[in-house]
Amino acid sequence: MLKTLLKQIGSFKTASILTPVFISLEVVMGVLIPYVTSWIIDEGIAKSHLGNVYKYGAIMLVLAAMSMLFGILAGRFSALASSGFARNLRAAMFRNIQTFSFSNIDKFSSAGLVTRMTTDVNNLQNAFQMLLRVSVRAPLNLIFCILMCVFINTHMSTIFVVALVILGTVLYLIISRTVKLFTQVFKKYDDLNNVVQENVSAIRVVKAFVREDYENKKFSKAARALYGLFVKTESLMALNHPVMMIVVYGCIISLSWFGAKHIVGGDLTTGQLTSLFTYVMTILSALMMLSMIFVQLTMSAASGKRVAEVINEKADIVNPENPVMTVPDGSIDFENVKFTYNKTGAPPTPATLLAGQNVAAISDCDYAVNDVNLHIDSGETIGIIGGTGCGKSTLAMLISRMYDVSSGSIKVGGVDVRDYDLETLRNNVSMVLQQNVLFSGTVLDNLRWGKSDATLEECKHACRLACADEFIEEMPDGYDSVIEQGGTNVSGGQKQRLCIARALLKSPKVLVLDDSTSACDTATDARISKALRDYMPEVTKVIVAQRVHSVMHANRIIVMESGRITGFDTHDNLLKTNDIYREIYTIQTQDSGDFDKPK
Repeated sequence: MLKTLLKQIGSFKTASILTPVFISLEVVMGVLIPYVTSWIIDEGIAKSHLGNVYKYGAIMLVLAAMSMLFGILAGRFSALASSGFARNLRAAMFRNIQTFSFSNIDKFSSAGLVTRMTTDVNNLQNAFQMLLRVSVRAPLNLIFCILMCVFINTHMSTIFVVALVILGTVLYLIISRTVKLFTQVFKKYDDLNNVVQENVSAIRVVKAFVREDYENKKFSKAARALYGLFVKTESLMALNHPVMMIVVYGCIISLSWFGAKHIVGGDLTTGQLTSLFTYVMTILSALMMLSMIFVQLTMSAASGKRVAEVINEKADIVNPENPVMTVPDGSIDFENVKFTYNKTGAPPTPATLLAGQNVAAISDCDYAVNDVNLHIDSGETIGIIGGTGCGKSTLAMLISRMYDVSSGSIKVGGVDVRDYDLETLRNNVSMVLQQNVLFSGTVLDNLRWGKSDATLEECKHACRLACADEFIEEMPDGYDSVIEQGGTNVSGGQKQRLCIARALLKSPKVLVLDDSTSACDTATDARISKALRDYMPEVTKVIVAQRVHSVMHANRIIVMESGRITGFDTHDNLLKTNDIYREIYTIQTQDSGDFDKPK
């Protein structure tokens, strides 16, 4: 973990080195000031020598000015180093997240990733700044002040040794108790962020179903859990101050008692006793700072572990050593394909997947896709239909390698999808997901996600095929109209049609539509299907749908149940041979079924 985090200091190494250098110089100047003060008292005030007062006073002013200058420089460089460190951490996390497969994303919740990039990185930034400044200042203050105390009076310095032992023991007991609590705190942060994120993203649904009270209770529950842990942790940490004050007052009383005796005995001057008082406060405040460092590092250790997990996470799906850069055609072959979201044991490698290893512990009911064998010719239109949760979407996502198969293989254009360059594969197997998202920007900005250099005419052509041109032209600024974040200012059907147009701009060999016209009326759905058949005959089209009308004109239709294919034939043949398909068709074509069908 530490090695991973330290790598992110990067170009801010110089600032990270200069900070403790200037802190050290500041400490040296600060430690000398009380000693010079003792000269002013003993050589100036006690002897009524005004010249010595001016001389040593001038020295003290120079030391204070130098201490201030070094402190300013240390503060500037520490701010530069810690802010840069935080920036690099966020950049490293974000870059790695972009390489994640769907299975990697499933491992970390969205709320968890947000917490790691905000709260956890902030904790690490604060800890790094404290490490550069306080962790240098406190030990140096402690060491130099003790040395000065020994130099002034060896016998009196034993008071500090006793105080150090007492305070150090108590602080150790407090810190050891807070370590485990801080680890739990950040898990509660994830829970709280999850509630907030879910509520904000679904606020329209919450209001539509009048569930504000329920959401308030859910948030309050998560907030109370976090509050309880923080109270427990802060209560332990609050013991630092009273213990510190007891030790400080004990030292002051001891110094006053024994110091008076030494002054009477002639072993100690008034100025030296005054400087000892200053040093004892500095020593004990340094101890307090050290305790805060340990607390902050304890908090940051939990944050550091969580951040390092994201940075070190290896993408499950990566390019092969010598990837295939061209997709010959849109033919698709499934050969003994099995897939499960329930991974057991160590993550499988491509070799173990091909050998069918690491799947013995998984029962048939755990497979989202099980024993699938089929061949799809290039240019065919294939429908996939079945009940909810039967594996339709999973089967479609395997084609573009959003997930890797657990065993077996999938070939596109006669080549195993694991042998392709990922960008090449996904540009040629264009997929419109069930829950597609539009981004803030103009209509054209969103369309050009499919092809960054697409001309306006190319975008218009894709929108005509997706039946999106009709509503775009009615928008105030046409293709320059602004889409709000998440596409909240367009309807569900309009959003789906824009997403289809975006996918068409890739000019793919295979187009996968995962229930992508579910929010469109049946007439629009039919027009989109006809446009794809007429204008893109060479493209293999895989249409996942709940409605029979969306797939009945396909060349062949896959019928799925419990992850298995129970039928693969034309619409007419399936009506004769497949009970599941016939039942779906009968229900949906009755008057009580799909009443939105075109006349």
